Amino acid sequence: MIHPYLSPIERVWFYTHRALCGLTLLFLVLPVLVIVPLSFNEGSFLVYPLTGFSMRWYEDFFASAEWMRSLKNSLIVAPSATVLAMVFGTLASIGLTSAEFRGKALLMSVLISPMVVPVVIVGVAGYLFFAPLGMDASYTTLILMHAALGVPFVIITVSATLQGFNQNLVRAAASLGASPVTAFFKVTLPLIAPGVISGALFAFATSFDEVVVTIFIAGPEQATLPRQMFSGIRENLSPTIAAAATLLIGFSVVMLLTLEWLRGRSEKLRTTPVE
Repeated sequence: MIHPYLSPIERVWFYTHRALCGLTLLFLVLPVLVIVPLSFNEGSFLVYPLTGFSMRWYEDFFASAEWMRSLKNSLIVAPSATVLAMVFGTLASIGLTSAEFRGKALLMSVLISPMVVPVVIVGVAGYLFFAPLGMDASYTTLILMHAALGVPFVIITVSATLQGFNQNLVRAAASLGASPVTAFFKVTLPLIAPGVISGALFAFATSFDEVVVTIFIAGPEQATLPRQMFSGIRENLSPTIAAAATLLIGFSVVMLLTLEWLRGRSEKLRTTPVE
């Protein structure tokens, strides 16, 4: 709501700023929204104007053995990688936050390096490491690589949550006879849960959307949904890809709404006075 005492210049900037934000948002979202109507097109080509409304491409998606196999692989790899990333990322965050030692900043940089290093380099490095061991083209290798990509997100979100964590609560639990493990599950984890869940969601989204590392690591039987979409774009451009993309867009929206709910819950817990 605009303040009634703003000057004319401030009022102009108020509306200009919001118009620029709206145009920027439209610029970012419009290319994504263009795909959605194409998934309901009756025709066999990704073109406008639409020739009619049809659900045939969604039926083709769920009836195709290749698409279902890739979806199954994604639903196997992404949750498994998320669990590993959540466990290791949370433990690393607690260790980095609660301890002071030389080389801490360097170690932190190494742990979050998969986030900043070009993903193609990560894919090549993973292939060169696992191929001599005979572990390429396996679910285990793919899950480990996806977990490595997700760990930085968990570390960042959990570390941010731990910045406002009161360590006296852990000391109080220890003074009452709680072991470190009990204090973690009864005191620390419930309070940092929003950060852990947020990091896990980012890790899941990263794994579910990853295609470059999958191309280097996975074999034909481990092809995930994004890799199947990439192959379909190269070999046979079909509106079924638009249907798959629309499903992924809906999934991303649900994840963003979940993250926003977690952020609101975290803010509420942070601002609620302790009686």
